[in-house]
Order: sequence, then structure tokens, then C-alpha cells
Amino acid sequence: MSGVDVHTHLAPVFTGAGVDDLVDTAGDGRHVVDGHPIGPAKLHRPDALLAYLDSVGLDAAVVTVPPPYHGQHLVGADCARWAAAVNDGLLARVAGQARLRPLAFLPMHEPMVALAEYRRIRTDPRWWGVTAGAGGRTPSLAGPAFAPLFQALHTDRRALLLHPCATPDARLDEFYLGNLLGNPVETGVAVAQLVFGDVVARYPGLRLILVHGGGVAPAVVGRWERGVATDRPGLVPLSLPPAQAMRRMWTDCLTHHPAMTAVLTEVFGPSRLLLGSDWPFPMGCADPMAALGGPDDPVARRAATANAEAAFGARPGLPGG
Repeated sequence: MSGVDVHTHLAPVFTGAGVDDLVDTAGDGRHVVDGHPIGPAKLHRPDALLAYLDSVGLDAAVVTVPPPYHGQHLVGADCARWAAAVNDGLLARVAGQARLRPLAFLPMHEPMVALAEYRRIRTDPRWWGVTAGAGGRTPSLAGPAFAPLFQALHTDRRALLLHPCATPDARLDEFYLGNLLGNPVETGVAVAQLVFGDVVARYPGLRLILVHGGGVAPAVVGRWERGVATDRPGLVPLSLPPAQAMRRMWTDCLTHHPAMTAVLTEVFGPSRLLLGSDWPFPMGCADPMAALGGPDDPVARRAATANAEAAFGARPGLPGG
């Protein structure tokens, strides 16, 4: 079976990156950022990611740094040099591995830094797109500060994969709710800002890709439609109603519940479904193809191949690809 897993993670290489004051190394080799060790150890092993791809019969993986590397505690110049080090380090981690397709990290919690970093990496053909944090300390994606970045991504027809950041809601500190509930909610907040801010309609060349099945957004899009239909306070006229805006995005199918596949197909459309495992994290899926129906399922085959090519473009890392 051929195909692409669009949701995998590796750690960057920081040797000689000039950020020794911002990152430490634990005794087991894991990075320590903002006082927190980042695991699992397989994040430092591209060979393990390749072995995973072989085990599930997939050709390639789209690779991003996981959220602990988003550095949302950093601002200004520290944020800028961190983003550059993360991106240069991810390229170093996947160097020589054509099956591993990296996405450049943009620190959207600092919109102007994110724009500058995009301009720095924009024409490098090694990048298959960009990734950024949804939620956490990121300001509203509907805000004017993001207009120059979204315009550039639109012009370049660039893929932007949104991955939830750590929730700022202290109520979710217990029971692992920061991940179990906070992650899907943070994605839902980001999608709502893009929908109700008319960002999706204004920048049709922007290829928006969600993970974790779009978080809570598929479950509440009907409520969003009702809010528009009844002219709720604070809403502005939209070029696209919420349901249509959602169908301009792609999502992986990492929901951990087979009944949600039908929901995602209805909300996003069959041409917008992708394979995603969240490798190598325990909250991921060991075999996303099997979870979506197996290699004989036409929806799964389409998600792994044609849909992935449409989401990221046939030519990686090139404006207009």
C-alpha cells in the first residue's frame, strides 16, 4: 500500500544552533524546554519513523516538531532565534531522508516573528509546507496582525497544518484533561476564528490542515450554522457559511472512534480526509490506514494518496506548487 501519514513528529537537532540558553538536555538525551523534558525518545530517531512507515505499508510521512517545541513562553528576539533554530534543526534531523517531508514551524503567538520566519524559509524547496500552534497563547487568527502572513500563504498556495498548543485553562490540569479535552477545544477555537473571521473565504489559496479529526469543530458546526441563521450578537456577515468554510479545510482522521469517520466525511467531504497517526506519541494511532478501514477501503486509499497530494501540493516547498 502506498500513501502518506500527514501527522508525525520528530525533534530538531540543536547542535551549534546558538540556543543553549533556551534548551537543556536530560540524561536520557531528551530536550528540556521551559523546564519540561520532551519525550518520547523516538522523537530523536528518524530511523524509527521510517521503520513505522514500513510496518504500516506507507511511503512517506509529513513531519513537524511537537507542541513542546512551539516555545510559546518566548517573545521577541528570543522567539525569532528559537524558531530559526527549530526549523534548521528539523531539516538537519530529516536530512537525506526523502520519505520524510518536513513542515516549517511558525511561532504564531508572535505574528510578526511568524511572518519574518516564513519569509526566511519561503523559497527553500525542502519544506512541504508550514505548521503552527492552534490556541494556547496564540492571539485570534481573525485579527489583522495575521493578514500579511495569510496573504503570503495564499499567494504561495501553501499548506498550513494547525496543531493544538497547551491549553491555558487551569481547570484542565487534573485528569490529563489538558490533552484529552484541551487539545480538541484549542483546535476548535482556532477553526472558529478562521471561519467567523472570514479568513477561509478571503484567502482561498491557503491550504488549511487540521489534526485530531478537527478537534471539537465537526461536532459544533451545526451550532455555528444556527448562530449565523439567528443573527447572534457579535457575528458579522460571512462570505462563506460555517459548513461551507469547513469543506475548504482538510483533516486527519485521528479520532479514536470509528463512528466519527462518518461525521468527518459528512462535515469535511470525502476529498478532505487524510491519514494521521501522531507518531510516536501514546495518544496516537498505531495504524491509521487500518483505523480508516484498511487498504482495501476506497476512502482510506483516497485519504492516503490523492487527498494528501491535494492538501500539500504535488511539488513540495515551492510557491504555487
